[in-house]
Amino acid sequence: MSQALESDPTASLYDRDFYLWILDTAERLKKRDFDHLDLNHLIDEVESLGRSEKREILNRAEILLQHLLKRCYLPQPENYRGWELIVREQRRQLQRNLRDSPSLSQVLLENLPELLQEAAETVQLEYPDFRIPGQLPVELTLSALLSESFWLDPSSSTPSQSP
Repeated sequence: MSQALESDPTASLYDRDFYLWILDTAERLKKRDFDHLDLNHLIDEVESLGRSEKREILNRAEILLQHLLKRCYLPQPENYRGWELIVREQRRQLQRNLRDSPSLSQVLLENLPELLQEAAETVQLEYPDFRIPGQLPVELTLSALLSESFWLDPSSSTPSQSP
């Protein structure tokens, strides 16, 4: 397929060589050569970037919620450290992404209840011998989700939230 596009003189640069199209488009934008931009593909790619950023935030949040649920409700101390490390990494990445795109905070906030439900269902499937509630032991807010103050006392399995 790739060779067919390369040999097709009517195929657009976008179809023949995506990376070269990106370089060409960036150069045209820098030169303000708006008359020769491939606007349809450029619009598609910009919209795709937005969808990708949104998907990244929601995926990280669901992974974070899964591991918070595991840490809160599964009595498996041998796994606590690994789950805690995943929680910390997902928080760090979410915070970084939200610093870059603060408007995604609202998207994340709107999707938290659904994400929590999906996370609980996933953990329940993974650990069918345990009951996984569809809620965390603290109020689910964006600040609680991203805060290191919501954690568990490492010496117990009781969730805690610092004031």
